Amino acid sequence: METELATLDSAFWFTAGSIVLLLVLSGFFSGSETALTAASRGKLRSQADKGSRGAQRALAVTEDSERLIGSVLLGNNLVNILATSLATALFTRAFGESGVALATLVMTLLVLIFAEVLPKTYAISNAEKAASAVAPAIGFLVTVLAPVVGAVRLLVRTVLRVFGVRIDPDSHIMAVREEIAGALHLGHSEGVVEKEDRDRILGALDLSDRFVEEIMLHRSHIEMIDANADPEAILEQCLTSPHTRLPVFKDEPENIVGVVHAKDLLRDMYAQIGGPDGDAAALRNFQITSVAKPPYFVPETNTLDEQMRQFLRMRSHFALVVDEYGALQGLITLEDILEEIVGEITDEFDPAEQSPAKKTQDGHFMVDGATTIRDLNRATEWNLPDDEANTIAGLVIHEAQMIPTVGQVFSFHGFRFEVTAREGNRVTGLKIRPLT
Repeated sequence: METELATLDSAFWFTAGSIVLLLVLSGFFSGSETALTAASRGKLRSQADKGSRGAQRALAVTEDSERLIGSVLLGNNLVNILATSLATALFTRAFGESGVALATLVMTLLVLIFAEVLPKTYAISNAEKAASAVAPAIGFLVTVLAPVVGAVRLLVRTVLRVFGVRIDPDSHIMAVREEIAGALHLGHSEGVVEKEDRDRILGALDLSDRFVEEIMLHRSHIEMIDANADPEAILEQCLTSPHTRLPVFKDEPENIVGVVHAKDLLRDMYAQIGGPDGDAAALRNFQITSVAKPPYFVPETNTLDEQMRQFLRMRSHFALVVDEYGALQGLITLEDILEEIVGEITDEFDPAEQSPAKKTQDGHFMVDGATTIRDLNRATEWNLPDDEANTIAGLVIHEAQMIPTVGQVFSFHGFRFEVTAREGNRVTGLKIRPLT
Protein backbone atom coordinates (compact mmCIF):
# COMPACT_ATOMS: atom_id res chain seq x y z
CA MET A 1 0.00 0.00 0.00
CA GLU A 2 2.81 2.41 0.89
CA THR A 3 4.54 1.52 -2.38
CA GLU A 4 1.40 2.44 -4.40
CA LEU A 5 1.06 5.76 -2.54
CA ALA A 6 4.73 6.53 -3.20
CA THR A 7 4.24 5.64 -6.84
CA LEU A 8 1.10 7.80 -6.99
CA ASP A 9 2.90 10.71 -5.35
CA SER A 10 5.90 10.47 -7.65
CA ALA A 11 3.65 10.15 -10.73
CA PHE A 12 1.59 13.13 -9.55
CA TRP A 13 4.58 15.39 -9.06
CA PHE A 14 6.20 14.24 -12.30
CA THR A 15 3.02 15.01 -14.23
CA ALA A 16 2.57 18.34 -12.45
CA GLY A 17 6.19 19.27 -13.21
CA SER A 18 5.70 18.33 -16.85
CA ILE A 19 2.62 20.57 -17.05
CA VAL A 20 4.56 23.50 -15.61
CA LEU A 21 7.39 22.93 -18.09
CA LEU A 22 4.94 22.74 -20.98
CA LEU A 23 3.30 26.00 -19.83
CA VAL A 24 6.72 27.65 -19.80
CA LEU A 25 7.34 26.40 -23.34
CA SER A 26 3.89 27.64 -24.40
CA GLY A 27 4.69 31.07 -22.99
CA PHE A 28 8.02 31.03 -24.79
CA PHE A 29 6.37 30.23 -28.13
CA SER A 30 3.62 32.84 -27.65
CA GLY A 31 6.08 35.55 -26.66
CA SER A 32 8.46 34.64 -29.47
CA GLU A 33 5.70 34.84 -32.05
CA THR A 34 4.64 38.29 -30.83
CA ALA A 35 8.21 39.59 -30.55
CA LEU A 36 9.32 38.41 -33.98
CA THR A 37 6.20 39.67 -35.75
CA ALA A 38 6.00 43.00 -33.89
CA ALA A 39 9.71 43.83 -34.07
CA SER A 40 10.61 46.54 -36.54
CA ARG A 41 12.91 45.19 -39.24
CA GLY A 42 14.35 48.67 -39.59
CA LYS A 43 15.39 48.77 -35.93
CA LEU A 44 16.72 45.22 -36.14
CA ARG A 45 18.74 46.16 -39.22
CA SER A 46 20.18 49.16 -37.36
CA GLN A 47 21.17 46.94 -34.41
CA ALA A 48 22.61 44.32 -36.74
CA ASP A 49 24.75 46.96 -38.46
CA LYS A 50 26.14 47.82 -35.03
CA GLY A 51 27.24 44.21 -34.51
CA SER A 52 24.27 42.61 -32.72
CA ARG A 53 24.31 38.90 -33.64
CA GLY A 54 20.88 38.40 -32.09
CA ALA A 55 19.41 41.08 -34.36
CA GLN A 56 21.12 39.48 -37.38
CA ARG A 57 19.59 36.13 -36.44
CA ALA A 58 16.18 37.74 -35.92
CA LEU A 59 16.33 39.28 -39.41
CA ALA A 60 17.20 35.90 -40.90
CA VAL A 61 14.40 34.14 -39.02
CA THR A 62 11.75 36.71 -40.01
CA GLU A 63 12.78 36.66 -43.67
CA ASP A 64 10.28 33.88 -44.36
CA SER A 65 7.36 34.91 -42.16
CA GLU A 66 5.12 32.09 -43.35
CA ARG A 67 7.60 29.40 -42.31
CA LEU A 68 8.26 31.20 -39.01
CA ILE A 69 4.59 31.41 -38.07
CA GLY A 70 4.03 27.80 -39.08
CA SER A 71 6.88 26.52 -36.91
CA VAL A 72 5.94 28.58 -33.85
CA LEU A 73 2.26 27.67 -34.09
CA LEU A 74 3.13 24.01 -34.50
CA GLY A 75 5.30 24.06 -31.38
CA ASN A 76 2.80 26.14 -29.40
CA ASN A 77 -0.19 23.94 -30.23
CA LEU A 78 1.81 20.80 -29.52
CA VAL A 79 2.78 21.86 -25.97
CA ASN A 80 -0.68 23.31 -25.23
CA ILE A 81 -2.49 20.15 -26.25
CA LEU A 82 -0.02 17.95 -24.40
CA ALA A 83 -0.28 20.08 -21.24
CA THR A 84 -4.08 19.98 -21.36
CA SER A 85 -4.08 16.20 -21.86
CA LEU A 86 -1.76 15.65 -18.89
CA ALA A 87 -3.82 17.99 -16.71
CA THR A 88 -7.02 16.17 -17.64
CA ALA A 89 -5.49 12.78 -16.76
CA LEU A 90 -4.10 14.14 -13.50
CA PHE A 91 -7.34 15.77 -12.33
CA THR A 92 -9.46 12.78 -13.44
CA ARG A 93 -7.29 10.45 -11.40
CA ALA A 94 -7.51 12.72 -8.37
CA PHE A 95 -11.16 13.89 -8.55
CA GLY A 96 -12.90 11.38 -10.77
CA GLU A 97 -15.26 12.44 -13.56
CA SER A 98 -15.53 16.00 -12.24
CA GLY A 99 -11.79 16.34 -12.87
CA VAL A 100 -12.43 16.97 -16.60
CA ALA A 101 -14.33 20.20 -15.95
CA LEU A 102 -11.87 21.24 -13.25
CA ALA A 103 -8.89 20.57 -15.53
CA THR A 104 -10.51 22.66 -18.30
CA LEU A 105 -11.07 25.60 -15.94
CA VAL A 106 -7.60 25.48 -14.38
CA MET A 107 -5.74 25.05 -17.68
CA THR A 108 -7.74 27.84 -19.34
CA LEU A 109 -6.69 30.25 -16.59
CA LEU A 110 -3.07 29.07 -16.56
CA VAL A 111 -2.68 29.18 -20.35
CA LEU A 112 -4.45 32.54 -20.64
CA ILE A 113 -2.42 34.28 -17.92
CA PHE A 114 0.99 32.64 -17.98
CA ALA A 115 1.23 31.33 -21.56
CA GLU A 116 -0.53 34.08 -23.51
CA VAL A 117 -1.16 37.46 -21.86
CA LEU A 118 1.98 37.70 -19.73
CA PRO A 119 4.61 36.73 -22.36
CA LYS A 120 2.88 38.62 -25.15
CA THR A 121 2.59 41.77 -23.06
CA TYR A 122 6.31 41.67 -22.33
CA ALA A 123 7.18 40.83 -25.94
CA ILE A 124 5.18 43.65 -27.46
CA SER A 125 6.67 46.14 -24.98
CA ASN A 126 10.23 45.03 -25.76
CA ALA A 127 9.82 43.67 -29.28
CA GLU A 128 13.34 44.16 -30.67
CA LYS A 129 15.10 43.08 -27.46
CA ALA A 130 12.91 39.97 -27.09
CA ALA A 131 13.23 39.11 -30.80
CA SER A 132 17.03 39.21 -30.59
CA ALA A 133 16.97 36.99 -27.48
CA VAL A 134 14.67 34.26 -28.82
CA ALA A 135 15.90 34.26 -32.43
CA PRO A 136 18.60 31.54 -32.02
CA ALA A 137 16.20 29.06 -30.38
CA ILE A 138 13.39 29.81 -32.81
CA GLY A 139 15.81 29.53 -35.73
CA PHE A 140 16.79 26.05 -34.57
CA LEU A 141 13.12 25.11 -34.19
CA VAL A 142 12.33 26.38 -37.69
CA THR A 143 15.15 24.26 -39.12
CA VAL A 144 14.04 21.11 -37.26
CA LEU A 145 10.37 21.49 -38.16
CA ALA A 146 11.04 22.58 -41.74
CA PRO A 147 9.80 19.34 -43.39
CA VAL A 148 6.55 19.29 -41.41
CA VAL A 149 5.95 23.02 -41.87
CA GLY A 150 6.70 22.69 -45.59
CA ALA A 151 4.06 20.00 -45.96
CA VAL A 152 1.54 22.05 -43.99
CA ARG A 153 2.31 25.15 -46.05
CA LEU A 154 1.79 23.24 -49.28
CA LEU A 155 -1.54 21.94 -48.01
CA VAL A 156 -2.65 25.42 -46.89
CA ARG A 157 -1.72 27.02 -50.20
CA THR A 158 -3.55 24.30 -52.09
CA VAL A 159 -6.70 24.88 -50.07
CA LEU A 160 -6.44 28.67 -50.48
CA ARG A 161 -5.90 28.29 -54.21
CA VAL A 162 -9.16 26.39 -54.43
CA PHE A 163 -10.89 29.51 -53.07
CA GLY A 164 -8.97 31.79 -55.45
CA VAL A 165 -6.49 33.16 -52.88
CA ARG A 166 -2.82 33.29 -53.88
CA ILE A 167 0.05 34.04 -51.50
CA ASP A 168 2.77 36.47 -52.58
CA PRO A 169 5.89 35.86 -50.47
CA ASP A 170 7.34 39.27 -51.47
CA SER A 171 4.26 41.30 -50.58
CA HIS A 172 5.83 42.63 -47.37
CA ILE A 173 8.65 44.15 -49.42
CA MET A 174 6.23 46.12 -51.56
CA ALA A 175 4.37 47.33 -48.45
CA VAL A 176 7.36 49.03 -46.83
CA ARG A 177 6.59 52.44 -48.31
CA GLU A 178 2.94 52.18 -47.30
CA GLU A 179 4.02 51.21 -43.80
CA ILE A 180 6.30 54.25 -43.54
CA ALA A 181 3.58 56.56 -44.86
CA GLY A 182 1.05 55.11 -42.45
CA ALA A 183 3.43 55.52 -39.52
CA LEU A 184 4.04 59.16 -40.48
CA HIS A 185 0.33 59.94 -40.72
CA LEU A 186 -0.31 58.21 -37.40
CA GLY A 187 2.60 60.01 -35.75
CA HIS A 188 1.34 63.36 -37.03
CA SER A 189 -2.21 62.70 -35.81
CA GLU A 190 -0.82 61.87 -32.36
CA GLY A 191 1.39 64.96 -32.28
CA VAL A 192 4.69 63.05 -32.39
CA VAL A 193 5.68 64.02 -35.95
CA GLU A 194 5.58 67.63 -37.13
CA LYS A 195 3.61 68.40 -40.29
CA GLU A 196 6.71 69.76 -42.06
CA ASP A 197 8.71 66.62 -41.28
CA ARG A 198 5.88 64.40 -42.48
CA ASP A 199 5.52 66.34 -45.74
CA ARG A 200 9.27 66.20 -46.45
CA ILE A 201 9.55 62.46 -45.99
CA LEU A 202 6.35 61.72 -47.91
CA GLY A 203 7.52 64.03 -50.69
CA ALA A 204 10.77 62.11 -51.02
CA LEU A 205 8.90 58.78 -51.05
CA ASP A 206 6.53 59.99 -53.77
CA LEU A 207 9.19 61.08 -56.29
CA SER A 208 9.22 57.72 -58.06
CA ASP A 209 5.41 57.77 -58.45
CA ARG A 210 5.09 61.30 -59.81
CA PHE A 211 5.87 62.58 -63.28
CA VAL A 212 7.50 65.65 -64.77
CA GLU A 213 4.23 66.83 -66.33
CA GLU A 214 2.68 67.13 -62.86
CA ILE A 215 4.99 69.88 -61.60
CA MET A 216 6.41 71.50 -64.74
CA LEU A 217 5.81 75.17 -65.50
CA HIS A 218 3.32 75.23 -68.36
CA ARG A 219 4.53 76.70 -71.64
CA SER A 220 1.99 79.53 -71.40
CA HIS A 221 3.88 80.86 -68.36
CA ILE A 222 7.45 80.46 -69.68
CA GLU A 223 9.41 83.68 -70.11
CA MET A 224 11.48 83.48 -73.29
CA ILE A 225 13.98 85.59 -75.20
CA ASP A 226 13.39 86.36 -78.86
CA ALA A 227 16.65 85.73 -80.71
CA ASN A 228 15.71 88.42 -83.26
CA ALA A 229 15.19 91.12 -80.62
CA ASP A 230 17.58 94.06 -80.26
CA PRO A 231 20.53 93.50 -77.91
CA GLU A 232 19.34 96.40 -75.72
CA ALA A 233 15.93 94.79 -75.31
CA ILE A 234 17.52 91.41 -74.52
CA LEU A 235 19.78 92.98 -71.91
CA GLU A 236 16.90 94.83 -70.30
CA GLN A 237 14.78 91.68 -70.22
CA CYS A 238 17.53 89.67 -68.52
CA LEU A 239 18.17 92.42 -65.96
CA THR A 240 14.50 92.77 -65.01
CA SER A 241 13.68 89.04 -65.08
CA PRO A 242 13.64 87.16 -61.74
CA HIS A 243 15.02 84.10 -63.55
CA THR A 244 18.68 83.28 -64.11
CA ARG A 245 18.15 81.02 -67.14
CA LEU A 246 15.86 81.87 -70.03
CA PRO A 247 15.02 79.84 -73.17
CA VAL A 248 15.81 81.47 -76.50
CA PHE A 249 13.44 81.01 -79.45
CA LYS A 250 13.72 82.01 -83.08
CA ASP A 251 10.78 83.03 -85.28
CA GLU A 252 8.20 81.21 -83.13
CA PRO A 253 8.04 80.19 -79.43
CA GLU A 254 7.93 76.50 -80.32
CA ASN A 255 11.35 76.75 -82.00
CA ILE A 256 13.68 76.75 -78.97
CA VAL A 257 17.28 77.20 -80.14
CA GLY A 258 19.06 77.49 -76.81
CA VAL A 259 19.06 78.46 -73.15
CA VAL A 260 20.98 81.49 -71.96
CA HIS A 261 22.38 82.05 -68.47
CA ALA A 262 22.33 85.67 -67.28
CA LYS A 263 25.93 85.42 -66.08
CA ASP A 264 27.12 84.19 -69.52
CA LEU A 265 25.13 86.92 -71.24
CA LEU A 266 26.54 89.74 -69.11
CA ARG A 267 30.08 88.37 -69.30
CA ASP A 268 29.94 88.18 -73.13
CA MET A 269 28.38 91.62 -73.48
CA TYR A 270 30.98 93.12 -71.17
CA ALA A 271 33.76 91.58 -73.23
CA GLN A 272 32.19 92.73 -76.50
CA ILE A 273 32.02 96.41 -75.50
CA GLY A 274 35.68 96.24 -74.44
CA GLY A 275 35.50 96.53 -70.66
CA PRO A 276 34.60 99.54 -68.46
CA ASP A 277 35.94 102.07 -70.96
CA GLY A 278 34.47 100.39 -74.01
CA ASP A 279 31.88 101.54 -76.50
CA ALA A 280 28.32 100.37 -75.86
CA ALA A 281 27.58 100.79 -79.57
CA ALA A 282 29.52 97.56 -80.17
CA LEU A 283 26.52 95.66 -78.80
CA ARG A 284 24.67 96.26 -82.07
CA ASN A 285 26.48 93.25 -83.54
CA PHE A 286 25.79 91.06 -80.53
CA GLN A 287 24.15 87.68 -81.30
CA ILE A 288 22.31 85.96 -78.43
CA THR A 289 22.69 82.57 -80.12
CA SER A 290 26.46 82.74 -79.67
CA VAL A 291 26.01 82.77 -75.89
CA ALA A 292 23.08 80.37 -75.58
CA LYS A 293 23.80 76.75 -74.69
CA PRO A 294 22.08 73.84 -76.45
CA PRO A 295 18.62 73.18 -75.00
CA TYR A 296 18.06 70.05 -72.91
CA PHE A 297 14.75 68.34 -73.70
CA VAL A 298 13.10 65.68 -71.54
CA PRO A 299 9.86 63.72 -72.02
CA GLU A 300 6.90 64.63 -69.86
CA THR A 301 6.58 60.99 -68.78
CA ASN A 302 9.86 60.98 -66.82
CA THR A 303 9.40 60.32 -63.12
CA LEU A 304 10.66 63.00 -60.75
CA ASP A 305 13.09 60.53 -59.20
CA GLU A 306 14.63 59.67 -62.59
CA GLN A 307 14.67 63.31 -63.68
CA MET A 308 16.49 64.39 -60.52
CA ARG A 309 19.10 61.69 -61.14
CA GLN A 310 19.54 62.96 -64.70
CA PHE A 311 19.98 66.54 -63.49
CA LEU A 312 22.66 65.46 -61.03
CA ARG A 313 24.40 63.24 -63.58
CA MET A 314 24.45 65.94 -66.28
CA ARG A 315 25.24 68.73 -63.78
CA SER A 316 22.25 70.63 -65.14
CA HIS A 317 19.41 72.47 -63.39
CA PHE A 318 17.12 73.31 -66.31
CA ALA A 319 15.21 71.23 -68.85
CA LEU A 320 12.47 71.82 -71.41
CA VAL A 321 9.60 69.33 -71.37
CA VAL A 322 8.16 67.91 -74.60
CA ASP A 323 5.36 65.47 -75.33
CA GLU A 324 5.50 62.32 -77.44
CA TYR A 325 5.32 64.42 -80.63
CA GLY A 326 8.21 66.68 -79.61
CA ALA A 327 5.97 69.68 -78.97
CA LEU A 328 6.98 71.99 -76.12
CA GLN A 329 4.85 71.49 -73.02
CA GLY A 330 6.73 73.38 -70.31
CA LEU A 331 9.95 73.51 -68.35
CA ILE A 332 11.24 71.94 -65.16
CA THR A 333 14.19 72.75 -62.92
CA LEU A 334 16.02 70.89 -60.19
CA GLU A 335 14.57 73.40 -57.75
CA ASP A 336 11.04 72.37 -58.76
CA ILE A 337 11.79 68.77 -57.77
CA LEU A 338 13.44 69.77 -54.50
CA GLU A 339 10.38 71.88 -53.66
CA GLU A 340 8.29 68.72 -53.78
CA ILE A 341 10.34 67.52 -50.81
CA VAL A 342 11.15 70.59 -48.73
CA GLY A 343 8.35 72.92 -49.78
CA GLU A 344 8.53 76.29 -51.52
CA ILE A 345 12.07 77.66 -51.98
CA THR A 346 12.26 81.42 -52.37
CA ASP A 347 15.07 83.96 -52.61
CA GLU A 348 15.30 87.76 -52.58
CA PHE A 349 14.17 87.97 -56.21
CA ASP A 350 11.06 85.84 -55.86
CA PRO A 351 7.71 87.44 -55.06
CA ALA A 352 6.48 87.07 -51.49
CA GLU A 353 5.09 83.61 -50.91
CA GLN A 354 1.33 83.52 -50.57
CA SER A 355 -0.91 80.78 -49.30
CA PRO A 356 -2.60 78.89 -52.14
CA ALA A 357 -5.92 79.22 -50.31
CA LYS A 358 -7.23 82.46 -48.81
CA LYS A 359 -9.90 81.91 -46.18
CA THR A 360 -12.86 84.27 -46.13
CA GLN A 361 -14.98 85.29 -43.16
CA ASP A 362 -17.80 82.95 -44.18
CA GLY A 363 -15.51 79.89 -44.06
CA HIS A 364 -14.84 79.57 -47.80
CA PHE A 365 -11.40 79.33 -49.40
CA MET A 366 -10.56 81.38 -52.48
CA VAL A 367 -8.21 79.36 -54.69
CA ASP A 368 -6.56 80.08 -58.03
CA GLY A 369 -7.52 77.49 -60.61
CA ALA A 370 -3.88 76.80 -61.50
CA THR A 371 -3.03 75.80 -57.91
CA THR A 372 -1.82 72.21 -57.78
CA ILE A 373 -3.88 69.81 -55.70
CA ARG A 374 -0.77 68.70 -53.86
CA ASP A 375 0.08 72.27 -52.75
CA LEU A 376 -3.52 72.86 -51.70
CA ASN A 377 -3.60 69.65 -49.66
CA ARG A 378 -0.34 70.58 -47.95
CA ALA A 379 -1.57 74.06 -47.05
CA THR A 380 -5.02 73.03 -45.80
CA GLU A 381 -4.58 69.45 -44.55
CA TRP A 382 -7.20 68.32 -47.07
CA ASN A 383 -7.08 65.01 -48.95
CA LEU A 384 -8.33 65.88 -52.41
CA PRO A 385 -7.29 63.18 -54.93
CA ASP A 386 -4.64 64.04 -57.52
CA ASP A 387 -4.81 60.84 -59.58
CA GLU A 388 -6.84 62.30 -62.45
CA ALA A 389 -5.74 65.94 -62.41
CA ASN A 390 -2.79 68.04 -61.29
CA THR A 391 -4.55 71.35 -60.61
CA ILE A 392 -7.70 72.14 -58.69
CA ALA A 393 -9.31 73.48 -61.87
CA GLY A 394 -8.47 70.23 -63.64
CA LEU A 395 -10.11 68.27 -60.83
CA VAL A 396 -13.33 70.30 -61.16
CA ILE A 397 -13.37 69.85 -64.95
CA HIS A 398 -12.70 66.12 -64.60
CA GLU A 399 -15.49 65.60 -62.09
CA ALA A 400 -17.96 67.86 -63.90
CA GLN A 401 -17.16 66.29 -67.30
CA MET A 402 -17.47 69.78 -68.80
CA ILE A 403 -15.89 73.23 -68.74
CA PRO A 404 -18.06 74.99 -66.16
CA THR A 405 -19.22 78.59 -66.34
CA VAL A 406 -18.91 81.26 -63.68
CA GLY A 407 -21.39 80.67 -60.88
CA GLN A 408 -21.78 76.93 -61.33
CA VAL A 409 -21.55 74.91 -58.12
CA PHE A 410 -20.42 71.28 -57.70
CA SER A 411 -20.10 68.97 -54.72
CA PHE A 412 -17.75 65.99 -54.66
CA HIS A 413 -15.07 64.43 -52.44
CA GLY A 414 -16.70 66.09 -49.41
CA PHE A 415 -16.24 69.68 -50.71
CA ARG A 416 -18.35 72.36 -52.35
CA PHE A 417 -16.76 74.01 -55.41
CA GLU A 418 -18.05 77.25 -56.92
CA VAL A 419 -16.52 78.68 -60.09
CA THR A 420 -15.74 82.37 -59.54
CA ALA A 421 -13.63 83.22 -62.61
CA ARG A 422 -12.98 81.88 -66.08
CA GLU A 423 -10.78 83.02 -68.97
CA GLY A 424 -11.58 81.36 -72.27
CA ASN A 425 -11.61 77.63 -71.56
CA ARG A 426 -9.58 77.97 -68.36
CA VAL A 427 -11.13 78.00 -64.91
CA THR A 428 -9.05 80.63 -63.11
CA GLY A 429 -10.86 81.08 -59.78
CA LEU A 430 -12.70 78.80 -57.35
CA LYS A 431 -14.45 79.16 -54.02
CA ILE A 432 -14.15 75.97 -51.98
CA ARG A 433 -15.75 74.95 -48.71
CA PRO A 434 -15.59 71.61 -46.84
CA LEU A 435 -19.04 70.10 -46.46
CA THR A 436 -18.29 68.70 -43.01
